Amino acid sequence: MTDALSHLLSTRDWLMADGATGTTLFNMGLQSGDAPELWNADHADRIRALYQGPVDAGSDIFLTNTFGGNASRLKLHDSQDRVRELNRLGAALGREIADAAGRPVIVAGSMGPTGEIMAPMGSLTHELAVEMFHEQAEGLKEGGADVLWVETISAPEEYKAAAEAAGLAGMPWVGTMSFDTAGRTMMGLTSADMVSLVSGLSHRPLAFGANCGVGSSDLLRTVLGFTAQAPEIPVVAKGNAGIPKYEDGHIHYDGTPELMAKYAVMARDSGAKIIGGCCGTTTEHLKAMRAALESEPAGPRPSLEAITETLGGFSSASDGTDGGGPEVRTTRRRRRV
Repeated sequence: MTDALSHLLSTRDWLMADGATGTTLFNMGLQSGDAPELWNADHADRIRALYQGPVDAGSDIFLTNTFGGNASRLKLHDSQDRVRELNRLGAALGREIADAAGRPVIVAGSMGPTGEIMAPMGSLTHELAVEMFHEQAEGLKEGGADVLWVETISAPEEYKAAAEAAGLAGMPWVGTMSFDTAGRTMMGLTSADMVSLVSGLSHRPLAFGANCGVGSSDLLRTVLGFTAQAPEIPVVAKGNAGIPKYEDGHIHYDGTPELMAKYAVMARDSGAKIIGGCCGTTTEHLKAMRAALESEPAGPRPSLEAITETLGGFSSASDGTDGGGPEVRTTRRRRRV
């Protein structure tokens, strides 16, 4: 394992990440309620195809099929004893694809939330959360992941546990949170809170930022909140491809490749250094994003007005940093699609 991501970050103005794991897997036949991680063992060729898509579209980083690969999530499928195996396989398949790419491509070991509520509001202790993340991290490390990629986190306590686990595994990591409640995470954090959180960690991530949420406009407003504080650590923007709509028995995201290309350029101009997509983002979106990032010259930092004119309005008037926003929610985080 080498710190390949640090090298790329030091030599490139921006890096492109991948798109939506869940959307792609559902298109391959995954059924709602199934554990995608089991496909690492049962349908290896489909997982290779999952990884090959973003590489062919120009991504510099792709995430492994291990988002729900912790003991708490896998217990729902009676597979809690297979954490290390499924994570190792997910990373090893990614290593195959990255090593054959003919250019530097980062295999990022995806680690999503446990699905449990952290103490004192819930029953998940810090020690148990660290243990679960550490077990997953060791499997990803064994499989050849370059970096751990903690994503879609809402609680600062869970983010801290993942950071500690990455340190125990001796792995570099990236960590993003989901800001989907009037500019806040479900547990109430604002963009300013996250910068303070990351700055105070003993094992800091190589990059931090936002993923998922409620649309690209809201995500860019959060990114502007990060970069306004001039953090020392690079920022990640991984927004959804528009807004989900239920059509003909399927979830469809209304963000076109053209719209996501504009989002990618605005994310770069907002100060993000790692830019990708989340729910609904396909290889067609990624191809358009890569082409735009390569062809469009760097522009000024976009205003909120420019973001809404280009990408659509915000879901709330406040981004949370002004003290506005709803009360903290305690519902569990769903899988990213």
